[in-house]
Amino acid sequence: MAWHQDIENQQIHQHFLSKINLQELDTLNGNYSAFDSGDEFINPDHPYTVDLDIFGKHSFYQFSNRTSTAIGQIRLAEYLKQGVVLSEILARQKAIAELKNKIDWRQNLQAYGMVAKDNIHHVAALKKWLNDPTIVYHKKWLVLSLMIGPPLFLAFFIFVAVSFPWQYLGFTLILPLLVIRKTIMAVNETHRQTFQAEKLLAYYANLIKHAEEENFKSEKLKNLHAAFISNNLQASKQLRKLSYLIGQLNTRQNIFAIFLNLFTLWDLQWVYQLEKWKMTARETLPKWFEALAELEALSSLSTVFYNNPNWIFPNIHNEDLLDAKVLGHPLIPLNTRITNDISIPTKGHIKLLTGSNMAGKSTLLRTVGLNIVLAMIGSPVCAEHFSLPQLKVYTSMRTQDALHENTSSFYAELKRLKFIIDAVENGDNIFFLLDEILKGTNSKDRHSGSKALIEQLIHHKGSGIVATHDLELGSMAASANGAIENICMEVEVENGQLVFDYKIKKGVSQSFNATHLMRQMGIRV
Repeated sequence: MAWHQDIENQQIHQHFLSKINLQELDTLNGNYSAFDSGDEFINPDHPYTVDLDIFGKHSFYQFSNRTSTAIGQIRLAEYLKQGVVLSEILARQKAIAELKNKIDWRQNLQAYGMVAKDNIHHVAALKKWLNDPTIVYHKKWLVLSLMIGPPLFLAFFIFVAVSFPWQYLGFTLILPLLVIRKTIMAVNETHRQTFQAEKLLAYYANLIKHAEEENFKSEKLKNLHAAFISNNLQASKQLRKLSYLIGQLNTRQNIFAIFLNLFTLWDLQWVYQLEKWKMTARETLPKWFEALAELEALSSLSTVFYNNPNWIFPNIHNEDLLDAKVLGHPLIPLNTRITNDISIPTKGHIKLLTGSNMAGKSTLLRTVGLNIVLAMIGSPVCAEHFSLPQLKVYTSMRTQDALHENTSSFYAELKRLKFIIDAVENGDNIFFLLDEILKGTNSKDRHSGSKALIEQLIHHKGSGIVATHDLELGSMAASANGAIENICMEVEVENGQLVFDYKIKKGVSQSFNATHLMRQMGIRV
């Protein structure tokens, strides 16, 4: 029977490996819809994730996500939401570089995880059980009852059965019933918190066993590997044991378990075994889960690196300058991707980006922003060269009305801009990306408001890119002592057709295309 199960498990594993490679082929062709999109992580109040398409359909999360467990999905999302200190950036870079070429190991890790149908709520319930008080372990009278109770109950039952009429047999059950009655609520709560974890832990054990058997060279991966074998406890074996113990408690759902419980205190016996396990490994189980989640997140980013061998690791330095060569948007396929070179001082400098509709201004902002985010989490970036100091990205590009707050889109944008101003005033290495600010008001208001905002950001040594259709703002550069530089993205008309090159040029835009586009759409102008 065990042999048959092993064969079946191998067939399932091979099926998932085949599925993984088909998905990777689709990804290389621009279709990564098979992967989880992370919609649950969308937060409009986050400094950048909505504007930079970090989560949701066609997002970077979906593009990079090769996690198979709920804890891995959350960890990858945490990576993308928050930059880390320089030492951690460098450690992740080395780990991702090492995992990049461990193709079989990465795909096997993913395949083992695809069998699991876990749920973060089941993980949370198990963690809560770990920290709840024990029912049996610290109660000597209960432990003693479990040791001597069952043989005494059985002996008493046989004695009564032999010596008295059968009607008296019910009296033999009074003592076990009293014990069960006193503990039933606590036992039910233990079962509620653990019963879903039986299969989950078995699946996690397979994933961790796969990690335990690998030899790593980078410091971060070695530390994660060491976490699986700590305090003389091997994680995969301990998780299988815990899965087995929970499985034994789960038999209480069988009708015959009623009789087992009456004569052996079955439920309490296995609760006691669970609590003995808990007292041994309570501190280490969360660390095992953390290490597994971390491995899945790193494996995801290393898969992206393998699929995009022309990407590079950025150089994080202490100079106040962001410098990029052949910088492209990570989500645009290589055969259609247009790249740019850009250099931006990161203390008190603004690039004022003008250009006509559809010239590529918003895409450029997202290109710069997303690559900064990737650099700050230890990931490779889509460029031939990328050097920058540690930065925190803030954006205002897609402000919408908030019905739950009864606010208009214009007021929502003002709140967002205030959010960014406060961050810049705190002097925390903020790099902002602003697209068509104050678009919800008239042109005169928009111009004066935009000018005042830019002056305030410069005053507080803010740095970033501001994209606008307001060409008059370009005149600010003349009196800004180098703190403002005009760049643009132009459009040409060739044979009556608009031609976009999506390349950055110096100066204020001189091209206009709104009326031309209207004519193409059949609108009389």
